[in-house]
Amino acid sequence: MACAVPAGHDRPTLRTRDAFGWAKVVRHSAAASGFTARMSQDQALASDMAAAQSGDAEAYRRLLRDCLPVIAGMVRAQGVRADAVDDVVQDVLLTIHRARATYDPARPFLPWLRAITQRRAIDGMRRAGRRPREVHDPIAYEAEVDRGPAPGHRLEARDRERVLARAVAALPEGQRQAVEHLALQERSLDETAALTGRTKGALKVNLHRALKALRRTLGSGSADRDEAGPRAGERGTHDV
Repeated sequence: MACAVPAGHDRPTLRTRDAFGWAKVVRHSAAASGFTARMSQDQALASDMAAAQSGDAEAYRRLLRDCLPVIAGMVRAQGVRADAVDDVVQDVLLTIHRARATYDPARPFLPWLRAITQRRAIDGMRRAGRRPREVHDPIAYEAEVDRGPAPGHRLEARDRERVLARAVAALPEGQRQAVEHLALQERSLDETAALTGRTKGALKVNLHRALKALRRTLGSGSADRDEAGPRAGERGTHDV
């Protein structure tokens, strides 16, 4: 099927109504044009990256600027949600900065960029999949169990600490020292012996007696006894 190209025109004009032949010509022309554009773009980006690797700051800025729309298109093609595209693009730019020394100027730039973008896009989609999504569900809100501390929890904790402090203060001196240094301040036997002048054996005995007395006092469940501290009969064991 013959076709003529009039002067001043770049695409063929068919003399017949052969739509299939015309469509074929258009497709080949568009494919060739797109391939040429990609090759030109790849060469420009590769040239800027090679210059950036040599320390050309202006080429590096130009490279990152020209990569932005390319990366965004690649990210969208990977199926990343629209509201997450910018985050993935930033991750890709950061990876380019960190890995720029690994690029081989003898090889095409766009496949190298595409490999980085695909990995960061997959990472972004994984993060989005793990991120909890807010759901409007009044029934679930009403039925949600409050896992926080109960009301008055801090007041109760302070009360317990105050009762414990009074009970420890009421112990004989040797037992009180053993509890304060070994149990409350978590010092070693050697340190406590050096500070108190008591033997390690005596400290162990005093600690045992003190804990036994405290269990009796704090486990009594009587507010009056908590206020008064250990009874005289419960302090009958002496220091060692």
